[in-house]
Amino acid sequence: MTQHTIRNARVVTADEEFTGCVHIEDGTIRAVDRGDTSVPGAQDWEGDWLLPGLVELHTDNLEKHLSPRPGVLWNAHSAMTVHDAQCAAAGITTVLDSVVVGDLDEGGPRTQTQHTSIAALHQCRDEGLMRVDHWLHLRCEVSAPDILESFNQYIDDPLLRLVSVMDHTPGQRQWRDLKSYRRYTERNGRYNDSEFDAMIAQRKVDQQAYALPHRQLIVKASKARAVPLASHDDTLLSDVELAVTEGVGMSEFPTTVASAQAARQAGMAIIMGGPNMVKGGSHSGNVSAAELAQLDLLDIFSSDYVPSSLLMSTFMLGQLECWSLPKAVRTVTRNPARAIGMLDRGEITPGFRADLLRVRMNRAGMPTVLETWLAGKRAY
Repeated sequence: MTQHTIRNARVVTADEEFTGCVHIEDGTIRAVDRGDTSVPGAQDWEGDWLLPGLVELHTDNLEKHLSPRPGVLWNAHSAMTVHDAQCAAAGITTVLDSVVVGDLDEGGPRTQTQHTSIAALHQCRDEGLMRVDHWLHLRCEVSAPDILESFNQYIDDPLLRLVSVMDHTPGQRQWRDLKSYRRYTERNGRYNDSEFDAMIAQRKVDQQAYALPHRQLIVKASKARAVPLASHDDTLLSDVELAVTEGVGMSEFPTTVASAQAARQAGMAIIMGGPNMVKGGSHSGNVSAAELAQLDLLDIFSSDYVPSSLLMSTFMLGQLECWSLPKAVRTVTRNPARAIGMLDRGEITPGFRADLLRVRMNRAGMPTVLETWLAGKRAY
């Protein structure tokens, strides 16, 4: 049996914060006490914050390591281990690695890396190479003609914990603004006007042919296996209404206040991106996370494409009116854990797994992770 105690920490529970001690036994939190302790050998955290380990439902960070430059594909095992190290350094102890199936860019890097990245995820886990706890999130591009072959290959993957249905056809949802869409798509190469117009036309043809039937099949298969579902980039009330009729439980990155309000009324969990909060707005011109937070239309933060944004956005959120640090911390710990049925983590409370963070505010006013613990063992 292994035991240790952390003392003199600024403990953040689900509902309050106080200076106290946390007692850990065999990787599990056994007691949380206010004040000091006389337990021999207790580790003094010198007044630093003690938070639950962060729970990440949707990160594209792995993609940056799989394709670090246009036209460059990197070794998937190397990409996975570096991504894992970045998650640990950012305080993320449970991460759902999002892998896109059904790439609108035919032959693009997502198509070329979807299988190798999932294989690397399994192998690195099996070999005990991961610092933190990794699982799988399938992001399903429903208007892609070839999506079902890949989706059917992984729907029974034992690591699968979330399926999201998305449609990035230009002219709707995230990409209502075609100028923004063109800037984004041309990050890897330029189009002339006729090429761009032809691409838009083909995307709309594919959407008409495939989006709805693919979505119906993916939702049906996911529900049959009790895999949680998220709807991506809800914009119109009809987008939310469709998700509600399907039994989808999460609205991922709603693009308007109206769609977020509809999701709240339907009882869906609302997920927004940490980079949106940190930067003060969406990179594609959609609603800001701060605006939704001020309207109390925010349940979960995702780091999206910057792992460190989770902790930064949490402390920014805690400073807003009608928010507190414990409430903000719930958006990156308890709330996402519960949304995917992981009920053993996300809180500093007896009986929960000892996934812990030691956090200190640096002189620049940024929260900094000093230590990350997974199940009572130092991971960073």
